[in-house]
Amino acid sequence: MSNYMWNTPEKLRALLCEIVGWESRTLTKGENEFAYKLKDKLLTLPYFEKHPELIELHDAGLGRNAVTALYKHPTATETVVLISHFDTVHTEEYGELEPFAFHPEELTKKLMEPKYKKDLPEAARIDLESGNYLFGRGTMDMKMGLALHMQLIEKASFEQWPINLILTAVPDEEVNSAGMRTAVVELVRLREQHSLTYKLFLNSEPSFSQGPSDTNEYIYSGTIGKIMPAALFYGKETHVGEPLKGMTANFIASYMTQFMEWNPLFRETDLGESTPLPVSLQLKDLKMEYSTQTPYRAAALYNVFLLKRTASEVMTIFEQVALQAMAACNEQYQQICTREKVHGVGEIKVLRYEELLEHAINKLGVEEVHAIKLQVLQHRSWDDREKSIRIVDQLMIRCQELAPATVLLYAPPYYPAINSSNHPLVIQSIELMKKTAQTFGIEVEQIHYFNGICDLSYVNYTDESNEWIAFERNTPVWGETYSIPFKEMTALQGPVLNVGPFGKDAHQKTERLHVDSAFKEMPVMIDTLIKSLF
Repeated sequence: MSNYMWNTPEKLRALLCEIVGWESRTLTKGENEFAYKLKDKLLTLPYFEKHPELIELHDAGLGRNAVTALYKHPTATETVVLISHFDTVHTEEYGELEPFAFHPEELTKKLMEPKYKKDLPEAARIDLESGNYLFGRGTMDMKMGLALHMQLIEKASFEQWPINLILTAVPDEEVNSAGMRTAVVELVRLREQHSLTYKLFLNSEPSFSQGPSDTNEYIYSGTIGKIMPAALFYGKETHVGEPLKGMTANFIASYMTQFMEWNPLFRETDLGESTPLPVSLQLKDLKMEYSTQTPYRAAALYNVFLLKRTASEVMTIFEQVALQAMAACNEQYQQICTREKVHGVGEIKVLRYEELLEHAINKLGVEEVHAIKLQVLQHRSWDDREKSIRIVDQLMIRCQELAPATVLLYAPPYYPAINSSNHPLVIQSIELMKKTAQTFGIEVEQIHYFNGICDLSYVNYTDESNEWIAFERNTPVWGETYSIPFKEMTALQGPVLNVGPFGKDAHQKTERLHVDSAFKEMPVMIDTLIKSLF
């Protein structure tokens, strides 16, 4: 056993602390370097020393790479794809402890000092004093999942398990999932190249507690979907001294946001679980500087969760809500105009981006519209959401005859919902996990949809009626800076499961990992799960 590097709780803990130490905040140099460090680490395994060609890096844009490492048994075709992400969110909230954010052992010790301990929320303080938690950015979300997969592939290669494993570690899960969208295409290629059959897609995102005092552990047989309907509001500019000669975009936006936030029309329920209600993620006017000209262009992004609905169905509901909101806005505006004895600037129209685009092409021609888009896309400092809004904005500036108007669009990212709760293999696997957990004296419960949003959204996709086309047609950056490999996703058919360690407070400075769950229970549970598939 002495040749193993990661086969004991102590060695696994050391591995976790090492890879957490390779800081990899989204869109930083660290994220770009991580893939190379991971590849070098995997190359220290005797199996990959012999077969270095089975570790590959795949360009995910902006200097980032997804990593695949294939353990291939000489005769087996059945394959488990192990999915994890290695990027983390940023660390400003750690304040003066920020230098320790990526050093779990040091940070956990440091937090014991009275001056830091007194600032912790009570639940975090109790967990710290218990000695059963390791604090640090990425410990729970989700470098522990990656460490478990590394341990698994080491074991499989030493013991020559009669099944294939593909470790798939990706960047950018926390923003746009560029890593997973890249990996999907490569997983289809690897399957053909090595004549594999994908039996299970296993993610090891952490188990999220369902409330402050909840210490149950969960297994997820699917993942919630997320889509981002957005709107551009185009009013009519005027001088503040003559307010009724125009209409501010902020006035229009306020109605849309009131009608969108917490709107139960968007709630979905399936298998006894419901989606959280929609909220706005951004609301702003597009004026770049202060002046006494009124803001006549504004934009909003809204978060909508999905279980069964498609992009097409959500756009239909979004349009209904927009029509109701603008009817209320028009009515209020009309009352003001009557009271002030003015004509006003007209009724606010509602149109989809695809309708605006068609109007602009008819008016300006394909070349001119393409040039307008190109000019926006060249802005390096704007992300995909900003570019989406600005394309619509620039088209509306050229098509002001449509104003006042609310233009509906989609902004990236889009995560389809995926569920395998009824798959026989998943039903069996969950029973097995529950039994295995009982040997540690812990109860494990099943949740049908992982509510933390994860990369499993990009496998096992089905959409017979091409409902995703509504997303393509209404996403201004589609095919330019953002796209989703729907064809390949549909080709990756196989059940999904998420089994990962217990932790608390992802994306907070109190992010922490349950030590026994991570280093003692999970390795046995995942090991048992894979062996049951032989």
